Parts: sequence; C-alpha cells; structure tokens
Amino acid sequence: MGTGHGHGHADHGGHGHSAAGDRRRLVVALVVTLACALLGGVGALLTGSLALLADLGHLLTDAGALVGAVIAAAVATRPATDRRTFGLGRVEVLVAGINAAVLIAVVVWVVVEGVARLFTPAEIPGLPLLVLGAAGLVGNVISLVVLAGGDRGNMNMRGAMLHVLGDALGSVGVMGAAVVLLTTGWPYADTVASLLIAVLILPRAVALLREVWHVLLEGAPAGIAVDAVRTTLLGVPGVQEVHDLHVWAINDRTPSMSAHLVVSDEAETGCGETVLDRAGQALREHHGLTHSTLQLEHHAHVGHEDTCD
Repeated sequence: MGTGHGHGHADHGGHGHSAAGDRRRLVVALVVTLACALLGGVGALLTGSLALLADLGHLLTDAGALVGAVIAAAVATRPATDRRTFGLGRVEVLVAGINAAVLIAVVVWVVVEGVARLFTPAEIPGLPLLVLGAAGLVGNVISLVVLAGGDRGNMNMRGAMLHVLGDALGSVGVMGAAVVLLTTGWPYADTVASLLIAVLILPRAVALLREVWHVLLEGAPAGIAVDAVRTTLLGVPGVQEVHDLHVWAINDRTPSMSAHLVVSDEAETGCGETVLDRAGQALREHHGLTHSTLQLEHHAHVGHEDTCD
C-alpha cells in the first residue's frame, strides 16, 4: 500500500518576501563593492602594493560573486515545472560553490605572488596605502552591515558575506602594512599583510566549499540526525519498521525526507487520524521536517517490493 504525504508549503510567501529583501541587499553590496574596486585599482597602480592588489583581486571576485548571488536569488524563487520538479532552488548552492572555488584560487595566487616578493621586496609608499585601506574598510563595513540583515541561513548569502568579509580583512591588512611602513619602513610589511589575509580567508572558503559539496551529494542537513528521525518514526503508534529512509536538502533552507513505514495489520490507514498523519506531525514537531514523503506498507508487501516472484 503506497501513500504520499507532503507538508510545509504555507511559508512560501514569507520566503518570497525574504528572497526579495536578500536581492536588494545583494544589489546594494554590489554597488559598494564596485566603487571600492575602482578606488583600489587606481591605488594599486599608483603605489604598486601587493596588499592592495590582493584586496583588488578579492573585490573583483566579490563583484562577480555578488552578481551571481543576485541572479541565483532571483532564479531560486521560480516555481517548479514538469521538467524541473524541484524548482531551481539548488542554483544558490551551485553559485555558492563557484564563489568559494574562485576565492580559493585568488588566495593561492596571492600566496604565490607574496612568496616571490619576500625575495624581492618592493618599495611601497605608506600614506596612500593607509588612506586607501581606510576607504576600502568603510565600504566593506557598509556592505557587511547591509548583508547581515538578510537570511543568514541562506548559503548563497553566506557565500556573498564571506567574500565581503575577506575584503574587510584585506582592508585591515592594508592599513596595518601602511602603519608599519610609516613607522618603521620595513619593506616586507605589505607582503606579510597579504599573506596573513590569505591565511585568514582560506579556511572559511574551504568550509563553504565542503558544505556545498555535502548538499550536492544529498547529505543529511546539518542539525538533523537520521537515527533520531528513524527513532521518531518507530515511536509512532502502528509503525513496526522503517526502511529506505532518506534525508536531504534542495538547498540549505529546504530539508526533505522520504521513507517506507511498515505498519501493523491492525493500524488504521483510512480516513481520520491515521499513521500517516501522526508520522507527519511527529516529523514536524521533533525535527522541523515540513516536507515529507512516506509510503505505508504491510509486511506482505515488503517481501516483493523489488520483484513479483
């Protein structure tokens, strides 16, 4: 006996409102980032600073990341179709993965260039570096404040914030290098600052990439223990066994699950308060799983699920 059960579509309106707000925040952050990139590009050309150049690389990748995030946020709200029955919510996950991979590539480039400059330090003027670093930091803080008001559970937004946070760290590093150059004249200050920026950003980028990989491999969402879900279902009156249990997520905000429940012959599976209703309620209350697909079957059905022999 097969029965499908779906829940959790009532909150789509709120999600749409949140998505629209997130798009606006991403656009504001994009405009600020482009302005900072223009300023940083001019400064890098005038001073020859690797720290500024590293920061410019982050800013340019951030601009691309924010453009992708804006597009992904818009596309993800499109309804499901007969061809794409889950909709396009996973586009946000793909864009977050691309952002993380690009950021890792930029970090590697900065490290390679920084190591080379340790052997041939460049003469960098301190005062322009300090002014440009401070201006960049102001822009980064504005972008961070704007993005922080969005949906922090959204992987796409977190990817965008990670890029902007990297820029903020870059601006702090630029200012630190400028202070050292102005006070001591140490020629390696700019290079060391750029390497420190890379060290701070890399773990966060790798963590985001691993999270994206986990979602794309249909891993169980964070915060949902599959064993606990199985125990909850076994505790539903009338359920004797649970098999083919799967818990996954389309994106980091949409957990889903499916399972086969073997019910007793005496279990009521008709109208009214059924095993299906009780199981769905238990999943919502204990695990926040608002979208579930459950198939009910008796022991006699289990033996020939895969063959008619």
